[in-house]
Parts: sequence; C-alpha cells; structure tokens
Amino acid sequence: MMDLSEMTSRRPDERVPAGASVAGAGTEPVCVLLRGLGRDARHWGDFPARLSRAWPGERPLLLRPDLPGNGRAHLQTSASRVEDMVEPLREQVRAQLGAAGLSGRPLHLLAMSLGAMVAIAWAQRHPDELAGMVLINTSVRPLNPFWQRLQPRAWPVLLRSQLGLMSLPEREAAILALTSRIAADSPGVKALLDDWVGWQQAWPVRHSNALRQLLAAARFHAPEQAPPVPLLLLAGAGDRLVDPVCSRRLARAWQVPLLEHPQAGHDLPLDDPDWVAQQASLFFRSRADSFHDVSACPPDRIRVASLVLREGSDRDLHAERSQT
Repeated sequence: MMDLSEMTSRRPDERVPAGASVAGAGTEPVCVLLRGLGRDARHWGDFPARLSRAWPGERPLLLRPDLPGNGRAHLQTSASRVEDMVEPLREQVRAQLGAAGLSGRPLHLLAMSLGAMVAIAWAQRHPDELAGMVLINTSVRPLNPFWQRLQPRAWPVLLRSQLGLMSLPEREAAILALTSRIAADSPGVKALLDDWVGWQQAWPVRHSNALRQLLAAARFHAPEQAPPVPLLLLAGAGDRLVDPVCSRRLARAWQVPLLEHPQAGHDLPLDDPDWVAQQASLFFRSRADSFHDVSACPPDRIRVASLVLREGSDRDLHAERSQT
C-alpha cells in the first residue's frame, strides 16, 4: 500500500544513494533502473528499497545510472537518438559493477518511458548481457500515432516549459499532475515537490537537452519482433501522458505479456510502488519462464491487476493481491 507521506518523510536519495547498492557485493542479482525524459536516479524515491524487500531470496544490487543530460550527468549533452544513449549507460553500469566486483554479471532491467526505449535498444544490441526486462508505460513507432505516444493534454505543459513561461515550482507541479494520479492536496505531495524543485535547482536539465530527449523518444522505431530477452510490460490505465493503448499494441505486436494497473498513472512506481515491486520481482524470479509462455498467457488477453480504493478517498491508491 502506497503511503506518500511516509515516502517523503526523508529525502529519497538519503535512503538509497543514487547509483549505489542496497546490499553488499557478493552473489546477489543485479538490477538496473532507468528513468525517463528529464528525470534522474533520485526520482525513484523509495521504490528501490521496496523492490529490494520484495525481491525473493538474496537482495539485489540496484544500479541507477542517469541518462546523459539528467541528474549527475546534467552537464553532458543528451543524445537525439535513443540508440546513442545505450553506450553511456553501459559504461556507467560496467564501472559500477567493476567497483562491486561483479563484472560480467547478467542484468535485469526495469525501465520506464524513455528509459524503456533505451532498454529495448540495449536488448537489440547486447541481448547476452540481459537476464530479463520489465518495461513501464512506454511507446514506440510505428505502432501508435504521435498523439497517443504523447497525449494532447501534455502539449501545453511542454510548450510553456520550453518557452520559459512557467516557474520551476509550477513546472514540477504540472509534471506531477500529468504523470501521477496522486491529488495535489494528498499528504506528502508538498514535500515531494519541494524535493523535485531542489533537485532541478542542483542539477538542472537544460532546455536543449530536454528537447533532444523528446526528439529521441519521438523518432524511436521498434523492431518488428521483440528482442530475444525475457520481457514483461507494465502500464497504468490512468496514464495522462502516454496513452495506455501504446503498451497494449506493443504487447500484441511482440507477443509478450502485459500487466495493467487499472487506475495508476504514467509514474507507476510513484503511484503504486509496491505493486510494481511485486510484479517485477516475481517476473525476475521466474526469469519469465511462465510469463513468456504465449500459450499460457495469450497477448490479446490483457492481465489486469486488482486495485482497491482506500476507504474515504478516491485519490490514495493501493494494490491488493490478485486472486488467481
């Protein structure tokens, strides 16, 4: 059950340092978390800690590299092609694995939005490096038109932001409203937005880099077939940024399973971190043996998670276990 006020009671990067492990080096599995456009490792909040707790068996080494132009890499120039974002991330991951004495370990990727496109490109080029992927609320050409890949309600926010017509607090509040189903007056939202504003002030994303990332996402073209890596799609039916039909069409085109949260928004790990952690950890544990069996999970039969509303509120979402 998601409790935003608890999540923001401390700065998320104090709980699990960006790019670092939540467990000591050894034989633990390795999971790489990739964020989307203009976001960085800190925006995962306390999701890495929740994923670590949900992971069966030995807790994973969690790596959170930043796309060039974002976060710790904010001084770098963002690539204008998704394919060109792969190598900088691989270099970051190799360095972190080497420091942990885990060079050459197979990687689990959990990626959302633009980060998921990078994960697809990574899997196309280096499938032997990956043990599995969970992709959240992503979209690709040519399966969907541009107005589904970036819904019209998002256009004014992007335009006003790029033209400098919004203050930083206004912009971050608009992004939250666009990417999350959490109401603005929910407990913990002010602290969350204060963090987001502070992070952007410390490591600002240049307008030119944001445009390059947007261009990279817009032009990214999916392969006709899924990469040869175990793959699970997650989507939020309440996504206001990317139409959830994008994930549905990708699932059907690639013949891979999709789990759809009935009400969560684009930032699924923010809206319902425990649900995402549970689905991802179960998938990675199975190494997609049952999930990737098309006969056992037909792609045209979208698997929907059970979701309930907390009594007395239609804004604070939490997941309950599906009875299967």
